[in-house]
Amino acid sequence: MDDIAIETRNETTTMVRSAAPERSEKRWLNAISRAELEELLCVRAWRSWLTIAVNWGLVAAAFALVARFPNPLTVVVALVIIGARQLGMAIVMHEAAHRSLFRNRTLNDYAGNWLAAYPVWLDVHPYRAYHLQHHAKTWSADDPDLALATPFPITRASLRRKIWRDLSGQTGIKRARATLYRDLGLSRGKVRRRSGFGWMALRGVVTANLVLLGVLAVLGHPALYLLWIAAWLTTYSLCMRVRAIAEHAMIADPADSLRNTRTTLASWWERLVLAPNRVNYHLEHHLFMTVPHYNLPRLHRMLAERGVLHDACIARGYLGVLRLAASAPAEAARGPRASGASLTFG
Repeated sequence: MDDIAIETRNETTTMVRSAAPERSEKRWLNAISRAELEELLCVRAWRSWLTIAVNWGLVAAAFALVARFPNPLTVVVALVIIGARQLGMAIVMHEAAHRSLFRNRTLNDYAGNWLAAYPVWLDVHPYRAYHLQHHAKTWSADDPDLALATPFPITRASLRRKIWRDLSGQTGIKRARATLYRDLGLSRGKVRRRSGFGWMALRGVVTANLVLLGVLAVLGHPALYLLWIAAWLTTYSLCMRVRAIAEHAMIADPADSLRNTRTTLASWWERLVLAPNRVNYHLEHHLFMTVPHYNLPRLHRMLAERGVLHDACIARGYLGVLRLAASAPAEAARGPRASGASLTFG
C-alpha cells in the first residue's frame, strides 16, 4: 500500500528548506497596494452564504437525479458530484479556520462546523492549529503536510493503484478508522487531537449526519443517504488526493514563496468535479492566506498583470499535474508507503 506518504524519501528530504530565512525578494507584497489589499481581504457574508448554498444545492441535485432516474449511470454521476461537494465543504471549513468565512467569529466557526465540517467528519477547531502550522512552516521539517508532497513523482502504475484504492473505498475506510482513533484521543504524532477528544468529539458529526438522513427520510428517500457515505469513501478520497498532489508536490523551489506552492488554472468541468470553491488558487492563498476564496481569482489576475507570476508555479489543468505526478521511471517506484488516512487540507 503506497497511499499519501507518512514518511519522506531520503532523496526528497534534501528539498526541504532549512531554518534559514526565506528569500528576501517578496515582490508580490509590493505589487498590491494597501487599498487593494483591504478590498481583497473584505469578507462578504452573502458570498459565503452563496458558496454554502451552491455546495448543498449541488448535493441536493445529485440526490434528486438518482431519486428521479435510479440507474447505474445516475448513481455514478451523483457520486462524482457529491464527492466534489464534500471537498467543497472541507474548503468552507478551511475558510472558517482562517476566519475568512464570516466576520463574526462565533458565526464563522458555527457555520464552518455545522454547515460544512461536521457533515464530512471534520472540525474547525482542531484543524485550525494544525493548518496554521502548515502555513507558518511550509516546506520545512515542521510542516505537518510535508508528507503529502514528498513522495512525488511516482510511476504511472503507482498512481493507478492509488486511484483504484480511492475509488474502491480502501482509502476511505482507512481514513474513517484513523479519524475515529483521532477523535477518541488514541492517535499519536502530528494528527492527534490535543484537546476535546473522546465521545463528545463525535457529537457534531453524528448529529449533522442524522439530520441529513432525517431530511432525506422526510422526503421519502432515506436510502439516498447511502450515496453520501459512498461518496465520502470513494470520490471524496480521490478529490482530496488530486488536490494534495496539485498544491505542493513536484514544486521548483521549497524556499521561494512563488515556487513552493502551485496554482492550477482549472476548466469549468475541473472546478465542478475536482476543484470547488476556488481551491485551485493555492499559490495566491499562501501569499495572502486570509483573502476569501471568492477574491482569489481577482488576486491572481492582479499579480499576473503586474508580472509577479511569470516564473511562479502555475499549471494549466489537473490532467497535466497528474501526468507530472506519474512521470517517475519504473525503477524509481521504491520508497516508503503510507496510509490514506493522512490525506488532509493544505
